[in-house]
Amino acid sequence: MNGTLYIVSTPIGNLSDMTEHAISTLKSVNLIACEDTRTSSKLLKHFNITTPTIAYHEHNADKQTVHLIEKLNSGQSVALISDAGTPLVSDPGYRLVKASHEHGINTVPIVGACAAIAALSVAGLPSDRFTFAGFLPAKSHGRLKALQHWQACTQTLIFYEAPHRIVDSLTDMMTVFGATREATLCRELTKTFETIKKLPLGELVQFVQNDSNQQKGEIVVVVAGCDDTVHQSTDYDAWLLAITKELPPKKAASIVADVLGLKKTTVYDRLLALQNHT
Repeated sequence: MNGTLYIVSTPIGNLSDMTEHAISTLKSVNLIACEDTRTSSKLLKHFNITTPTIAYHEHNADKQTVHLIEKLNSGQSVALISDAGTPLVSDPGYRLVKASHEHGINTVPIVGACAAIAALSVAGLPSDRFTFAGFLPAKSHGRLKALQHWQACTQTLIFYEAPHRIVDSLTDMMTVFGATREATLCRELTKTFETIKKLPLGELVQFVQNDSNQQKGEIVVVVAGCDDTVHQSTDYDAWLLAITKELPPKKAASIVADVLGLKKTTVYDRLLALQNHT
C-alpha cells in the first residue's frame, strides 16, 4: 500500500501561524523534503519535530523525485515543505506532485500561510479576479517584456520581487502600466517590520527610493488591473482595420481582443460598425 504525500504550508514570518495540523503531520511522516534543510531545521527545532529531512530543490528535483516516489511506493509517507509559506507557489515541488499523481499516490494539502494571498487580502484592490505572476525576470529588458504581456490584463496582478531589484521593478511597472496605476507594496508580511503601502505607482517608486528600509526583506507587489474604459474604440480602430485587410473579420477581431484583453464580441461589433460606416 502506497504512502501519502503531504504538501505542508509553513509560516512566512510569524511562527505563531504554524498550524497544529502542520505540526502533527510533520511529526508523523517518515521523511520531510525541504527546499533548504538548514533553513527548515530552525523551524523544526522550534516545534520539537525530529523527523528526518532531505533536500528537495530545483537543482536536484529530477533525481530526488525518483527517490521520493520510491519511498512513497514502498508505503512511507513524505511531507514537502518550502523555506516559507505554501510549497509550489514560486517554490519547488511541481515535479514531485505531478509524479505522485501519475503513480496513484494520495496527495494531501495541509493548508496555511501564503504570501500572495496574504498580500491580496490587505492590498485594497479588487480580489474577485486576480493573476499570480510570480517573480519577474531579473534584467530590465526581460522584465519590461513580461510586464507588457500583463499591460492590458484587467485582473489584479500579484508579483514577488527580490529586495535588491524592487526599485528597478517598480520603475519598470510605472513605465509600462503608467504612473497613476494603483499598487500596494507588501513587505515582510507577518514580521516585526511589516509594511503595507498603497499608492499610485509613480508615488510608490518614490516612497521606496526614499526609504532604504523598504528595499529589504520579502516583498509582494499587488497591482491594479487595467481599466476597461482605457481602451476606447479609437484606441484600436486603426489596428483593427489594418489587420482586417490581411485576415477575415472574426480572426482580426479575435487577435485585437486577445492583445488588449477585451471581449471578442465587443471588438467584432466595433469592426462591423466601422465597416458599415465606411
